[in-house]
Amino acid sequence: MAEPNTVPSISIVIPVFNEEAILRAAILDLVDRLSFLPWSYEILIAENGSTDRTLEIATELTGRFDALRCRHTVEPNYGKALREGILDAKGETVICDEIDLCDTDFYQRALSLLRDSSVDFVVGSKAMEGAMDRRPYFRRLGTVVINGMLKVALGFRGTDTHGLKAFRREAVQPIASACQIDRDLFASELVIRAERAGLGVREIPVRVQEKRPPTVGLVRRVPNVLMNLARLFIAIRFKG
Repeated sequence: MAEPNTVPSISIVIPVFNEEAILRAAILDLVDRLSFLPWSYEILIAENGSTDRTLEIATELTGRFDALRCRHTVEPNYGKALREGILDAKGETVICDEIDLCDTDFYQRALSLLRDSSVDFVVGSKAMEGAMDRRPYFRRLGTVVINGMLKVALGFRGTDTHGLKAFRREAVQPIASACQIDRDLFASELVIRAERAGLGVREIPVRVQEKRPPTVGLVRRVPNVLMNLARLFIAIRFKG
């Protein structure tokens, strides 16, 4: 892990909201697995608007591990928390993860690809050939529908935008700063803008087995997703 006051090789950004049930165990397990890997690192817990003990647990964990930082925002906003975590990251490479995944196999495969100078951004796809998505049916269907809409409306060329990502910090931080959409579709805007900026974007298949039901129900998210999809269309097509 990174020593205090040194720049880590990788920054791992993990947005969390109402995750008291799994946060401590997931972070302890991740720290343990990272101890066997040859990188210095920092973990940024991007806590946003939790109403349970998530912030308390995250703060406790930062006292135990020098490589762990916690960012707190009052508003429950996944995209804003992820964006701010990316902009605050110090590592040469930034990895965006989910607390119910913490997939170090993805880290290793993505970092291997990023050694190639033609690759700037690696997306872990749940929908491409070779992937294994064990989420509930309606969650899988939601991914298919949203990605189909992104293809039709914005010319998205990939198979997935949400979830695991790894990228060169210097290349992608300016793109994250320029993104205009938050909540569920920030990640989609980030990937699409990276494509449109000419970065080398590569997808690799991932296996997804969530450790708990989503903290925000799919039905509750639909109105915001549709509204932000319209905003994203305007931001990309008309504002550039």
